[in-house]
Amino acid sequence: MVNNTILKVDKLRTVFQTRHGVIDAINGVSFSISKGETIAIVGESGSGKSVTALSIMKLLESTGQITEGKILYNDLNLAELSDEEIRRIRGKQIAMVFQDPLTCLDPLYTIGDQIVEVLKIHEDLSPADARERVLELLNLVGIPDAGSRMNSYPHELSGGQRQRVMIAIALACRPNVLIADEPTTALDVTVQAQILELLKKLQAEFGTSIILVTHDLGVVAEMADRVIVVYAGTVVEQGEVREIFAKPEHPYTDALIKSIPRAETDRNQPLQIIKGSVPNLHEMPSGCRFHPRCQYATDLCKQEEPAFIDLGNERFSRCWMNDPEKKDHFIDVLQADAVVPAEAEAANAPMEKEKQLLLKVEGLKKHFPIKKGLFSRTVANVKAVDGINFEIFKGETLGLVGESGCGKSTTGRLLLKLLDISEGEVLFDGNNLASYKGNQLKEQRKKMQIVFQDPYSSLNPRMTIEDIIGEPLEIHQIATGREKSIRAGQLLEMVGLSSGDLYKFPHQFSGGQRQRIGIARALATEPELLICDEAVSALDVSVQAQILNLLKKLQKDLGLSYLFISHDLNVVKYIADRICVMYLGKIVEVADSEDLFNHPKHPYSRALISSIPVPDPTLKRDRIILEGDVPNPANPPSGCSFHTRCSFAKEICKTDAPPLKELTIGHNVACHLF
Repeated sequence: MVNNTILKVDKLRTVFQTRHGVIDAINGVSFSISKGETIAIVGESGSGKSVTALSIMKLLESTGQITEGKILYNDLNLAELSDEEIRRIRGKQIAMVFQDPLTCLDPLYTIGDQIVEVLKIHEDLSPADARERVLELLNLVGIPDAGSRMNSYPHELSGGQRQRVMIAIALACRPNVLIADEPTTALDVTVQAQILELLKKLQAEFGTSIILVTHDLGVVAEMADRVIVVYAGTVVEQGEVREIFAKPEHPYTDALIKSIPRAETDRNQPLQIIKGSVPNLHEMPSGCRFHPRCQYATDLCKQEEPAFIDLGNERFSRCWMNDPEKKDHFIDVLQADAVVPAEAEAANAPMEKEKQLLLKVEGLKKHFPIKKGLFSRTVANVKAVDGINFEIFKGETLGLVGESGCGKSTTGRLLLKLLDISEGEVLFDGNNLASYKGNQLKEQRKKMQIVFQDPYSSLNPRMTIEDIIGEPLEIHQIATGREKSIRAGQLLEMVGLSSGDLYKFPHQFSGGQRQRIGIARALATEPELLICDEAVSALDVSVQAQILNLLKKLQKDLGLSYLFISHDLNVVKYIADRICVMYLGKIVEVADSEDLFNHPKHPYSRALISSIPVPDPTLKRDRIILEGDVPNPANPPSGCSFHTRCSFAKEICKTDAPPLKELTIGHNVACHLF
């Protein structure tokens, strides 16, 4: 590790002025980064990760202000600089890659113009030299056909390409420090793998220091040299990445690591969770800020805030258990923790049942016409779903995985007839839903419900929780009036909330609580099938574990079946009994969860599984990096749709589409290699 410090944050305090008064967003945060080093700032949403990054860049909202501490960049205190002075450094010497490139890129300007803008601000280049630099940057970050792509607008690029453009903008002036705020959170594992490899390559080439802000501990294990764990605005642990993962010293760090589903996680056991949520900044607990959620908390933790204890070898922890003089306070709780209750071992014990078919999909297609001209003439069809077959049995979870644009969410909406079916059949308990309309379809939807990815946008902000959950009860004439209120309260308690929350509004709940409300609403009609469309993708790992445990418990108690749509393969591996792998509107592999992960057959499945970030810094895996993006579904390749990205492609792959055939019992693959 390089020892020369390039950036040092010392006892930083950032506050925001709100209608409730001044609140501390971060308080006393300290860390440093050396040239060519990568540090990761981790923690749940609301812990202060992004505020720390924005404070360094001095990009705080008008209500935010740095009130104490220093941000020393090569001994220059950025916290004291004026807006004009910081602009000379921001973008040139310290740059930032934001989480959502679509909202950060200007839709009215080409990507070439947006990169040129940065160069004009910081460097005196002629138009020809600026264009040459843009081409160099786009080629550097792996944008294909850079000469024509520089004239493209953001909406014409895929999510991975837009993120590459953001990195190109950040690197335009070859900064010494790059802050990456959740740079891969919304990306597929294949695109995420490409971006991580790109960041490593650029760091090796330019010696750039990287501050990685994320809650994905798999990415942290792969990328970081050191880890800064933040909670409720303070640093609770700091250390070298291997030591943090091998032996976390703070209970919060330990709980975060243990709450992640991994490929080897036992599907029949519940995930470890962190009870509660990050405290509201207006109502910060006394003593240790983590004590209301800590299984080891004692009266000492409730009364006194622990010091930042130096453990040696650049390890620090803000926990009284690490203070040699205070260890006696924890003898009883540590002994109690060593005893595992017998009932916890069998919480999700598997139940062998005879399989009963619930849903059968045959030849399902959805083609969206592309119209052009005065008379709206159809010139092509987007083959979003192109002739797929699968089954879901009662009490089973079927996972549906693949990159963005492969047709996963469209499939879920077709099953509910939220979209009209172009061709094919959807048989639910033997009845073909393709022909259902009106009251017949309304009655059928009682048995099939959906849980969306973003609970905040799917819950009406103007309705109380009672009205939100009660709405399907009234629509389907299940309950009204007092009976509706009682039933809504029961549903809230079923998903782990209180019936006393009925009269609150969605904004009064955390993200995990809102997702529980979404699940309660979906359960109101007592469905047999739940379609979970990226239902945990936007959640912290701790909240994600709570929701996954809840879904498993509800399945066991109510006999539910799930279609679980996700791009997080570790999550799908944990919750799904069987998995369908989808690519460009077609299913290319179907297998039992364990079988697929242990013996993937299709080259696409192998690439997906190899791309999963593993939360273990000691494990180095050979990654299969897929070149390019998913082809345009309006003009798919001939033959096997994957052959343009497949390293095993033969001549037959370019002309003949392989059928989905059974290799072993329950394991089906569409590939000419078999």
